[in-house]
Amino acid sequence: MGTKHTFAAVFAAAALAATTATGIAQAAPATSEGTAPSACRPANHLARITEGPASAGHRHYRVTLTAPRGYDACKLAGSPTDVRFWNHDSRTGAAAGHYGDQKTTVTFGPGHPVHFDIQVPNDGHGTRSDEASFTLRAPDGEIPGTSYAEGAFDAAPGTLIGPVRPGA
Repeated sequence: MGTKHTFAAVFAAAALAATTATGIAQAAPATSEGTAPSACRPANHLARITEGPASAGHRHYRVTLTAPRGYDACKLAGSPTDVRFWNHDSRTGAAAGHYGDQKTTVTFGPGHPVHFDIQVPNDGHGTRSDEASFTLRAPDGEIPGTSYAEGAFDAAPGTLIGPVRPGA
């Protein structure tokens, strides 16, 4: 785990302890019986970027999130926010917007992977990247902390992030 990943995990724990303001989701479990830590917390899930099928004028990359056993399922909604792209621990200049339904909720947890799409214009202006950082959203706001996904992809001006959907 790199320095920024360790910092993000420590920051997420501190933010959870200090956060009671509205607009910040508490990553509540999908059921009221939840006793284990939430799978939605950045330190409690894994994320991987893989190339997806291209569409007219775009390249697509799938970010798949999985949670190991021992964590409670939780609800996610919409596209991740604060998406940043990295190459060899240096931030690239590409920024990302979002597309699609931002209100549909999905259940995420052990045995229930989720994914979202990185849609990149195929105009030859891409920047090679090997990591993305992002903040997940719950139905009632952002989940504190930054998640990271690794895998080779390109990012370019006009990149859009799709909503979280069920499945790998």
